Formats: sequence, C-alpha cells, structure tokens
Amino acid sequence: MRKRILCLIAALLLLLPGCGRTRPGAEETRLTVVATTYPVYLFVSAVTAGVEGVAVERLNTGEASCLHDYTLSVQDMKKIEQADVIALNGAELEEFMEDALDASDAFVIDCSEGMDLLENLEHHHEEGGEEDHDHGHWDPHYWMSPMHADHMVSRLREKLCEIDPEHERTYEENAVQVSTQLGALDKELTDMFAALNGTGKEITGLITFHDGFQYFAWAYGLPLLESIEEEAGSEASAHEIVEITELVREYDIPVIFTEVNGSDATAKAISRETGCEVAQLTMVMDGPDDGLSNYLEGLRSNARTIVNGFAGEEVVR
Repeated sequence: MRKRILCLIAALLLLLPGCGRTRPGAEETRLTVVATTYPVYLFVSAVTAGVEGVAVERLNTGEASCLHDYTLSVQDMKKIEQADVIALNGAELEEFMEDALDASDAFVIDCSEGMDLLENLEHHHEEGGEEDHDHGHWDPHYWMSPMHADHMVSRLREKLCEIDPEHERTYEENAVQVSTQLGALDKELTDMFAALNGTGKEITGLITFHDGFQYFAWAYGLPLLESIEEEAGSEASAHEIVEITELVREYDIPVIFTEVNGSDATAKAISRETGCEVAQLTMVMDGPDDGLSNYLEGLRSNARTIVNGFAGEEVVR
C-alpha cells in the first residue's frame, strides 16, 4: 500500500510545473547547445531549426560592452553545467570561459577554426606608456562580415552533423538556407555602397569608437582611419582627441561613429569642435531571440547609416 502511495505522489510531482524534463505538449530535450555570444546563438538557432529535441541557449554576454572583461554569472555557470554542446565564437574572445571549459565535459565547437582572421587593431588607451588592454593577436569580431559569418554556419553544420548524424539532412538544409541569406545580404550591402558612388560622394575614411568594425570595413573596401575602444569612464586621451580632430578635418569627414551600447562622450566633443555628425553602428551583440533577421538587419542598418551619413542625405532606406 505504501509503495503504491509513493508511486502516485511521484507521478503527481512530474505533472507539476518545473518537474521533469518536459512540459505538457513539449518534446523532450535530448541535446542542449549553449552559445557564448548573441551572434553564435542566432546562427546555432538557425542551423538547428526544426530539429526535434535540440534546445539552444545563450550566456548573458550581451549585457557586456567588452567581453574581455566579462565574468560568468551564476546563471551562466548553470547553463554550462547542463550543456551537451558549447558553441564558441573563438579567436580568443572567450578568455573568461577557460576555467569553465576545463571543468565541462561538453562537446566544444569553435566557430573560428579554419577561418582567415585579421590581426587585431593596435589602437588602445595608454596610461603611463602601458596598454590598458591586451586583446590577443587576432581580431575576434569576424561575424561583422557576412562571408565570415557564412564560415561560422559551415562550421556549425559540420560539427552538429557529426554530433547528431540522425538529423544531418535538416542541418544541411538549414545551413544552405542561411548561407543563401548571407550571400543575398552581402550583395545588398555591396549595392548600398555602390549607390553612394552614384551620388558623387565617397567614404573618405571611417572613424569608429569601438574596435569591432574592421571586418565590416574590410568586407566592403571601406578605409578605416581610426578605431578607438572607448568605454564609459575610460574616454580617449587629450592626445587622441587632437589626432582624431585633425583626421576629421584632413579627410573632410562628415560623420563619425559610436557603438550602440558604447560611450559617446569623446565623439560628441569632436563633433562640437569640427561640426561633424555622430551616428551609431551596432555590433549585433545583443537582441531578441526571434531569429536570424536580427543579424541581417543589424548589418543592413550599419551600411545604411554609413552611406547616408557620408551622403548627407537619405540615399538608401
């Protein structure tokens, strides 16, 4: 009798919210993939779309302006502990993950493996002749180029097929769809910059207040004159402000760019001094979880902002 009562209690507990591995009407999770950054999350979600039993989660890294200073939260640690697969941006971006990865038995996918990377920009704030930040040899912001992002997708597809061969066909089909979207985006952005040439204007040089736009500039042949990594409370030095002001005047630059979540104090000071405009670009490091369109629109918005800023009018919409 007692045994029957215990079995009944156990069965009732499984029906309560939060008990057991599934919700009523939901499929059982057999493979949990944790993405370390928002872009990786968007691409993993796109490649695994429609595959039964795959849950994709992401760490809280979107809240940080600089991942090199990021510290894993308790929630992050719980996700890592429960992960079957951890998908990394790589290229030395996730230094904060070293200890957690050592303690984890999850399968690790490094999206940057086999990728042609650009060397890190050597523009850092200096105090006492020493660099404040050492961000490694390679620039890890490669997702800002659609073609580098396509490599990410290929890498994810390859490793997910290896881990979960039963659903290889779906991974392959999803990857083809994403690759097609990235190719179309690349052409669209190329056409946007070509439209600027049709106005007789040109991009004389980009000045950005985040060091993450090198791949975007490289992808579309944009001259990147200066890139200052500036965070709140760590604005550019007086010497840097003078240098940037001189560049704005020398190259007749009508607009300089801050990052959406970054500091704009120095940019506004230079704007007051030179009369140039200040516009925002996005690194696509955070956003809603509702699809790859957030990445596509982020890069599209960057191209639109740059073109219209140098044209001085709305050339592309």
